[in-house]
Amino acid sequence: MTRSQAAVTPLKELRVSSHQIPSLGRIPNTSIQGKPLLIYHGAFHAGASASRIESHLRSVGVVDPQWRYTMYSTSHFHSNTQEVLSVASGKAKLCFGGEGNPHRVEAVMEQGDVMVVPAGVAHRLLEDMDGGFTMVGSYPKGSSWDMCYGKEGEDEKVKAIEHLGWFDRDPIYGHAGPALDV
Repeated sequence: MTRSQAAVTPLKELRVSSHQIPSLGRIPNTSIQGKPLLIYHGAFHAGASASRIESHLRSVGVVDPQWRYTMYSTSHFHSNTQEVLSVASGKAKLCFGGEGNPHRVEAVMEQGDVMVVPAGVAHRLLEDMDGGFTMVGSYPKGSSWDMCYGKEGEDEKVKAIEHLGWFDRDPIYGHAGPALDV
């Protein structure tokens, strides 16, 4: 076991939540590719720093960590890439699918949790519960990300989601893992 792998919960012990979220107006959510929002609860052990998370992600080699920040408080989605969000510190209530969506997912995320957010799934911060919520935002190697808000004029970007690839290796576990089972 490598040093970075030591910070990860063994796959057989990982608890995963999987959510299909229907579209809401101009927000496609999981309706185009049919890939679910995945939440890996406690994927990284307590105390795994942002640096340690980034090191692990680089060692697996599926995604590139690109930023450390909280989540925007405005619902948004990405049309040109899948997204992997790893909670490095704090605790927050997040909304996936759009606030007006009766099928939205509101979840409390904390240090060590990972979200695999398919392209098109709206997400936003509802409440930073301790004032220190920080994530490592990562995207498949070679990808950049855009910002969409479910507004008029984004239709061509949304149509392009259909042609995006999915993960051929799990971003946290590599050759096995929840992202490969969808």
